[in-house]
Amino acid sequence: MDATLLAGDIIRKALKRGCDAAEVFIKSASGISVEAKGGKVEALEASRDIGIALKVIKRQKIGFSFTTSIDEIEETIDEAVQNADWTGADEYIDVPGYLPSEDVLIFDEKIKNVTEEDIIKDALLLEESALAFDKRIKKVRKASAGTGTGTTTIVNSRGVNVSYESSYYSAHVTTLARDNSGDSQMGWDYAGSRRMSDVDLRSVGTEASKRAIELLGSRKISAVKAPVVLSPPVAVDFLDILSASLSAEAVQKQRSFLIDKVGQKIISGLVDIIDDGTMAWGTGTSPVDDEGVPAMNKRLVAEGILKGYIHNTYTAKKDGVRSTGNAVRSGTKSLPGVGATNFYINAAGGKSGGNGLVGSLSKGILILGAMGVHTANPVSGDFSIGISGLWIENGEALYPVKEAVISGNILEMFRKVEAVGNDLKFYGNTGSPSLLVGDMDISA
Repeated sequence: MDATLLAGDIIRKALKRGCDAAEVFIKSASGISVEAKGGKVEALEASRDIGIALKVIKRQKIGFSFTTSIDEIEETIDEAVQNADWTGADEYIDVPGYLPSEDVLIFDEKIKNVTEEDIIKDALLLEESALAFDKRIKKVRKASAGTGTGTTTIVNSRGVNVSYESSYYSAHVTTLARDNSGDSQMGWDYAGSRRMSDVDLRSVGTEASKRAIELLGSRKISAVKAPVVLSPPVAVDFLDILSASLSAEAVQKQRSFLIDKVGQKIISGLVDIIDDGTMAWGTGTSPVDDEGVPAMNKRLVAEGILKGYIHNTYTAKKDGVRSTGNAVRSGTKSLPGVGATNFYINAAGGKSGGNGLVGSLSKGILILGAMGVHTANPVSGDFSIGISGLWIENGEALYPVKEAVISGNILEMFRKVEAVGNDLKFYGNTGSPSLLVGDMDISA
């Protein structure tokens, strides 16, 4: 099947049926995932999927339909055209025109030749690496490795015609540690990239076990106001909430705590926040977004100052600006919304605090885990979540901490950033280095 020819044919048929514009999004993908447990294969899944989505515009009304079968193309066109008769008119509905895009590194030829046996070996190695770290690691709850390739085709009636291949490789492991007192702690780690060589399986297994071991013997603490160091995975959890508020869609729907703040200093001047859809091998990288608009590298927050929001074609037209290349689909079963590409924190002006953030603490907590960050209020940014980590005095870890609660406001917390580490790590398409944050309210 030539996806580009198929998409062009669908568009011609939609226009012949009275539509003013049409857009076709086709995604085909294949993949293998393996979960290991007890030195054996616990689960193996091989998948091969295709999805075709059609968006039409008829008298400023939108129609949408999708199918997973090439045999249902005619019915899909009919459904989209008919749906447009039942929706309300909206002057901001549109499809983008053609703009040239740059080549990006997103396809690893090695992944094309990976076999089920290869992924089985990787999942088993992941489990083995986690168990070998320390005799107190009693069990690996989950050790999974997965890989796959895909082809994306986007064609519309205004000249967009793009098709590209992509790949991914990922590893995830969860471990259980137990000491002689009977205390048990969990640890986890994850790595993912569009390039296989970027994922170090032994390192992932070791890091998951290290996290579990360093929390053994955790104790409760009294309520205190103290500075904290957010480890990269915890900083990423908070950054994901901030990412949602940078969406122009959220702003337009009054679901953001960044409404009317462009040009204002919203967080610490030590922090830049970047959204880069062109980053080599990033899991959020592609030559164009899911509407065919070229991917871009954008500094959304510069030295703490909000420079703008991220847009797709609809939100950009509504605000009278250009799309930032942030149209994102969850699949072919829905229209694109607005989402980040590779979204991460960088030290403003390259002024990193290095690896010594913990060493600079006279008293405070290195937060290694946070539970329930997703429950933060998306409109106000207020949060109150459980944390675990290490109590630090004079730059040294004294003991692990459990069942503590940290409360505050996400913007206020980012305003208190006093140093940015140089240990940037991505979890999926969101990344952050460690962050030293001034006094926070911590309760037992």
